[in-house]
This record gives sequence, C-alpha cells and structure tokens, in this order.
Amino acid sequence: MGTWASLDVVWELPAEKQIFGAVLLFSWTVYLWETFLAQRQRRIYKTTTHVPPELEQIMDSETFEKSRLYQLDKSTFSFWSGLYSEAEGTFILLFGGIPYLWRLSGRFCGYIGFGPEYEITQSLVFLLLATLFSALTGLPWSLYNTFVIEEKHGFNHQTLDFFMKDAIKKFVVTQCILLPVSSLLLYIIKIGGDYFFIYAWLFTLVVSLVLVTIYADYIAPLFDKFTPLPEGKLKQEIEVMAKNIDFPLTKVYVVEGSKRSSHSNAYFYGFFKNKRIVLFDTLLEEYSVLNKGIQEESGMEPHNDGEGDSEEIKVKIKNKKQGCKNEEVLAVLGHELGHWKLGHTVKNIIISQTNSFLCFFLFAVLIGRKELFAAFGFYDSQPTLIGLLIIFQFIFSPYNETMVLADVS
Repeated sequence: MGTWASLDVVWELPAEKQIFGAVLLFSWTVYLWETFLAQRQRRIYKTTTHVPPELEQIMDSETFEKSRLYQLDKSTFSFWSGLYSEAEGTFILLFGGIPYLWRLSGRFCGYIGFGPEYEITQSLVFLLLATLFSALTGLPWSLYNTFVIEEKHGFNHQTLDFFMKDAIKKFVVTQCILLPVSSLLLYIIKIGGDYFFIYAWLFTLVVSLVLVTIYADYIAPLFDKFTPLPEGKLKQEIEVMAKNIDFPLTKVYVVEGSKRSSHSNAYFYGFFKNKRIVLFDTLLEEYSVLNKGIQEESGMEPHNDGEGDSEEIKVKIKNKKQGCKNEEVLAVLGHELGHWKLGHTVKNIIISQTNSFLCFFLFAVLIGRKELFAAFGFYDSQPTLIGLLIIFQFIFSPYNETMVLADVS
C-alpha cells in the first residue's frame, strides 16, 4: 500500500515537477550505473598484476605495470571528476542556475541597449557566459590531469604558460565558431515556419561538413605545426598500402604532438578524391622530436651503437620514448584506413544525420509545450535557445544514452 500511495502522490504532482524529477532521477541512474562499471574495471586493474598469457609475446612486464598504474590513476581521477560534474549539474538544476544565467544575460543586454525583443543577442550572451563558466570550473580538473597524472607517468610535455595560452586560444576559437553558427541556427528556427526543423537540420549538416573539411587545414594549424612527411621508406610504404585499398591519398603530414604529450595517434580526413593522412610525430621512431632531443643532448649520431657512452646517456637511451617502427606505424594506420575501406565513415555520417533529423523533428513537436520550460524555471518565456538546451540535453537523454549503447555494441 505504501508504495502505491507514493506513486499516487508522484502522479498528482504538476507535470513540470514530474518532468524535473524524472530528469534528475535518470541522470543519477546513468551516473551510478557508469560508476559501477568503472569501479568493476578498476578492480581488474588492481588485481591483474601480471601480464596475461595472451599478451606475453608482445608486452613485457615493465610496460604492463606502467600501463596498469596509469589506468589506476586515471580511473581514480575519472571517479572524482565525474562525481563533481554530476553534483554540479544537479545543483545548477535545483537552484535555478539556468534561468538565473538567462536573466543575467538579459540584464547585460539591457546595459548595452538591447531589450527583451533581441532574443538572439541575449542567447549569444547566455552561450558566452555558459561556456566561460564551464571552462573555469573545468580548468582545475584539466590542470590536475595534465600536471599531476600525465606528468607523473611521463606523458606531459607542456609548461603551465603553454597550457594557459593554449586554453585561452581554444576558448576564443570556439567562440568564433559557436556564436555565429548558433545565431544563424536560431534565426533559421525563428523564420522557418512549420518546416523549420528541415531547414535547421540542413544547416547543421552543411556546417558539420564544412568544419570537417576545413578543420585540419585552417583550425588545427592554429594550435599545432603540420609538416609534410619527408620522402623515405615509410612514406613509400604508406602510399603502397593506400594504393592497395584504392584509398585516394594526396598528402601525408606529421603533426608536432610532442610539444603537448608523448601520446600517439593517426587519422585521415578529406572528402571524395582528396584524402590526407596525419601522423603524430610521437608515433614515428625516425622523426620523433623526443628522440632527436635525446640524441642532440647526448651528442650522439642517430645510429650510434652505444659503445663508450656514459651511464647517464645509457639510462636516457633506455628510457626514451622511441615511437613505433615502420611496420607498427602501418598497423596503426591500417586500422584507421580499415574504417574507410569498410565504409564506416560514410555509415556513421548517415546514422548521425538521420539521428540529427529525428531530434530536430521531435524538437519541433515539443517546443510548444510550456510545461517543459516551466520544469526548468521558465514560467513567463520560452526562449528558443533554452528550448534547444532543455529538449536536446535533458528530455532526449534516455534516447541519447540508448544511441551510445547501440554505438558501443
């Protein structure tokens, strides 16, 4: 009887209260479930202290132990940062952080002569303040991750000065893209009539394709140096591999990732017959800045056999991060090109755009429901940007989690 009585009380609550409670309940349910899975994985990190038999032929015990301890530290960091993020989001909702920030944006617009009728202007101020708040609250976690965890395990190569300049540059570049795109999207929704969701979807599709096209050529070079891969055996082998699978390769670049971290990566980009490959310099044994730095410091030639070296130099040689041999680089790159050969890239674009269209359609259906806005503290107005935030981030959260699970599986 007690359980049924409690359910009756819940159903008797106003619709906005039910919506708000359901959003919080679902958010914490997902968080607790993901935390349970992460802690289960953490127990494996703690108890598996020896190289598994399946990996004995390709990994030594020292490398395995370094990886295990790194993952333990990362899991601890993930637990506390995740708990903070969930608690922060809950407090923002409980204490009306979203409507407060909207009112603050309105007051700021009023100071510079823009009244309530300038909703798009107020929306842009809201976005600027919201992203600034997110950047500032996330900064301590990013600093700890970079200068404590990554530093402890030998991955970090950034100075504090470089880190802060980089963070400011990222924020500025993000605003230069986010604010104009958001203003155009809001304008399209405002003037689009009954079929605005089609125009909004087409606009976001075009924007995403343009960003993918220009990112590596115009945005990424603002942060990192890209140079063509020198002629040699590795480049020849990459070109042969690309030709074998009919990959329309035009250029191969090396990006100077070593100024940030010793982590490695490789990727390709471009549309149609204009594909380009990017390799991190930390991935390449022959071109790694890390290796060159050690050679220059020790006064060695690249092919020195080590005879007559001091003990200090021998230690540096043993501990240096050499990157991968050519066949290992080709294996990493082969994985990435395999996605292209199997059509994963095109399939992902089709799936993501189908999902985006569905979301915009459902947004068009739900945007007129005043109880959705009232659930988050907007009783007298229904700003379009706030509607996008509420519906895409909160109302669609069960659907989004389902899509994530489908993608993982």
